[in-house]
Amino acid sequence: MSHKMSQPPSLLDKWIQENNELVNKCKQEKERDTMRQDHNQPHLRWCSYEFHKLLRKIQGIPPNTDHTQLELAVVYNTGVCATAQSQFSEAQLFLTQAAERVLQMTGGETGASDPLVCWRAVLKSVENTHLHPTVLYLLCLQWAIWLATCQLETIQEFQEKMSSLFETLCGGVGDGGISEARSKSSNIPLLVMDLRRLIELLQICTSITLGAERLTEGRSSEALTGLQAASSLPAPRALVGYTHLLSGSCLTHMRRPQMALQCYRKALETDSRCVCALYQSMLIYRQLGNTQAEIQALRLLHSTLMLPSATDPALASTHLLSPSSLLCSQSLSSLLSVPSALSVLHSLALKCLLYGRVSEGVEHYLDLLAVLHSEDQQGLHTQDATIPRLPELYLEAGAALLMARRPADCLALCSEVISTTLELLPEKVVLEEPEERREAETRDMEGENRVAVVLWTAAAYLLQGHCHSHLKDWKQAVTHYTRCINLVVKVRFKKRDFQPLIPSADMDVKQGNDQCVLQRLKGLSLAGRAISFTQTDKLKEALRDLQLSLQAFPECVGAGLWCGEVLWRLSRRREAAACWEKTWSLTTQSLVKNLPVYLQEPQSGPLLDSAELCHRIQELGPN
Repeated sequence: MSHKMSQPPSLLDKWIQENNELVNKCKQEKERDTMRQDHNQPHLRWCSYEFHKLLRKIQGIPPNTDHTQLELAVVYNTGVCATAQSQFSEAQLFLTQAAERVLQMTGGETGASDPLVCWRAVLKSVENTHLHPTVLYLLCLQWAIWLATCQLETIQEFQEKMSSLFETLCGGVGDGGISEARSKSSNIPLLVMDLRRLIELLQICTSITLGAERLTEGRSSEALTGLQAASSLPAPRALVGYTHLLSGSCLTHMRRPQMALQCYRKALETDSRCVCALYQSMLIYRQLGNTQAEIQALRLLHSTLMLPSATDPALASTHLLSPSSLLCSQSLSSLLSVPSALSVLHSLALKCLLYGRVSEGVEHYLDLLAVLHSEDQQGLHTQDATIPRLPELYLEAGAALLMARRPADCLALCSEVISTTLELLPEKVVLEEPEERREAETRDMEGENRVAVVLWTAAAYLLQGHCHSHLKDWKQAVTHYTRCINLVVKVRFKKRDFQPLIPSADMDVKQGNDQCVLQRLKGLSLAGRAISFTQTDKLKEALRDLQLSLQAFPECVGAGLWCGEVLWRLSRRREAAACWEKTWSLTTQSLVKNLPVYLQEPQSGPLLDSAELCHRIQELGPN
């Protein structure tokens, strides 16, 4: 045993040399991976294995004060490599074993299961010894593991102690000249990651993670204070950008949108790749009702997401331990989430359409369909849950083309929808109430898809009816509106006493309100067919359809105005005047923003001049 404990100095030198060669090789390979943009970092596995092998050699002998500085340096290097690969339990095991060995050597109390108690014992046992700085390196690595595994309570318990240790290490106090000596002597074990760099990362990543947690817990003011202090810490630009970004999120929660916008702007100035700041700015503009700024932000966000650099990690690092490996909190991930480029393009297309920028909206829809078609051809497309399904996108694009006075293109897209859904149409569909649907465990995607297929096909026929009406092909218009009506009446409500909802402008059909969609489809198709009948002087059929349309969809402005027109032509002028006045009393917008665009009232086809109708009422005079 005594022979083993007094190993010749040459063995220590050999181990130090082996460690230093590994460190240099590891750093060179990391630089090569960065230049090649190889984010798999295969060299890390090799480095980790080699350091672990060296550590087993050193720990093959009983604890020896002559070898301890080397042993702890190798533990640090092995632990950094393991942590960089997210092998946190392995890294923790190395640290726990190292702490036990230090306590054995210094005569401290061993066996504490609580990591905080153990580290306090280790720090006390090496106080005022040459091992103190090296133990602090391991404590920094322990901090990194706690942070990467989101043990924030442990961090907060130890925060005050760690802050003073950081100051000690960064100030070089108690360093024993090691940092300076490393560059001058081959007998000093090298570290695989610069300690000052690690401490800077730990400080800002801890502030960011704690800020995100406090913000999620509703402690916005407290989070803001910590994040603003962290924004002046020395750190990579991307991390400083995150402090401004999260400060903006705090201010948004505190209902200070203008100040939040300033923070998002600062985040982008600090790091131009901080796409989340663009996204959050867009949400603020939407909240403030600044449509032009919202559309501009969406356009910029989409073009940024399409850049090749957008796929690179924003937190790529030239050091082994990257910031992204330390920022693993679920709260932070959700705060930093950004929709996909396709989702942003869809939002941009829809916004342009709803706010009268029809030609822009059409171009964006066509770009979106082209991307999806290209991905589908290459077998790459997986449905993005944040955008509507493909038939709905075709219908939205078709509605956009019709608004842009391109009925032939709209007809082609609707034919595409019909050709893919026609064979899937069920004989009949029973629609459950939303409450029952949630309770029924047997309700599955297949049932929902059956309803969706009916709605999509009916909507495609409705749009085709609008197109033929726009082209003044009244016979074809009647045919397609009738096909829509025939599909809609296939749907039955489960309860006999269930009264279908009367759809209104503030209903949110995107939340599964199939009844609202059905009623609207029925109302619009009946109104469309009736208007086509008026063009061929089939007034009785027209009046019947218009009255049925208004029963299904009382807010249908077109049906109300044309109902009055037909009554006027049938010499029922007082009824006509009353019908027009009732229709004008409805407060509706030209486009209802929470409805799919293909369920909006058509902006083309035969239209009535309200001024002329008013003139008729005036000429009619009082009763």
